[in-house]
Amino acid sequence: MLNSIKSLFKQLLEGQDLGQSAQPDVNLAIACLLCEVAGADHQIAQVEIDAKRQLLARFLDLDESEVTTLLSRAESRSKDSTSLYDFTSQLRELSQESRITLIKAMWQVAHADGEIDPLEDSVIRKTAELLYVDHSEFIRAKLSVTDSKK
Repeated sequence: MLNSIKSLFKQLLEGQDLGQSAQPDVNLAIACLLCEVAGADHQIAQVEIDAKRQLLARFLDLDESEVTTLLSRAESRSKDSTSLYDFTSQLRELSQESRITLIKAMWQVAHADGEIDPLEDSVIRKTAELLYVDHSEFIRAKLSVTDSKK
């Protein structure tokens, strides 16, 4: 909340027109969600960073420099965010299949270090709810990731 107020004052001081609504940046929102799940347990392992980079490159068809730029922006935006809704609200236009793919990608980041922390599970669960992903698809995505790592 405090970060949102600071951001508002910063925009006012910089003379930005607050009446203009920002265009949704789907790629940034996806990257932010991957950052949120990686940082949920307050321990970001190198394998989680690598997983985020690989998933963004593959799913968004980005090169290495684009991934680096996007992740830098996402990490900054994620720190200033007050809730997952800030990101999920920008993804409402995605197809159901794309939403499920995103949930699966979040599971892949969470499980990259070999275990899923309850805080990571909670972030993915809340994201799935906000994106209207059925619970059965949520579980199916989790099992497809955890079963493939055994």
